[in-house]
Amino acid sequence: MRIIAGEFRSRTLQAPAGLAIRPTSDRLRETLFNVLAPRIRGAVFLDLYAGSGAVGMEALSRGAASVDFVERSPAALAVLRANLARLGITAGFRVHTGSVGAWLRRVGKSGSGVKPGARPAFDLVFLDPPYDAAGEYGSALGLLGSAEGGLLAPGALVIAEHRRKERLEERYGGLRRLRLLEQGHAALSLYAVSTMTTGE
Repeated sequence: MRIIAGEFRSRTLQAPAGLAIRPTSDRLRETLFNVLAPRIRGAVFLDLYAGSGAVGMEALSRGAASVDFVERSPAALAVLRANLARLGITAGFRVHTGSVGAWLRRVGKSGSGVKPGARPAFDLVFLDPPYDAAGEYGSALGLLGSAEGGLLAPGALVIAEHRRKERLEERYGGLRRLRLLEQGHAALSLYAVSTMTTGE
């Protein structure tokens, strides 16, 4: 894997060993960030099921203000931290260990672990659960789309990577799908709060 563009362009990254963790391919990451290009600079970015951290590090390379990584696998966390060190990234990120669902519930209620005394407000959220954990999509997207969660900034965009043949719901609480991008066996579903129009 490599960083595609920005400050760390062409720098290589490690990938976790084995098949349980499936890094987003360089090609799909390029497609993703072509879509996000107008929004990425200065964005507060949330990388859920972060794995190697490649997506969040691509965001930092392209000018995101900060990235929060959430991952529970010890093997993936070791690789994620090694990749941050390899790129010399020492600020502008937080690594949270544990399950995504538990973290979203905790932070949505209190803001704990993100901004002391304040709820987080993420501009961009990327989630890529293991393909064999299909139930994670509904859980995470439901929490992000919950009005009580308070996790998303105005105009936020939530992107889910999934199998092309696996169809996600059009709505999860306050989130509505705006766009579906398909590439090979993978797909990206783009969601925003339902008050937004497709032109935004």
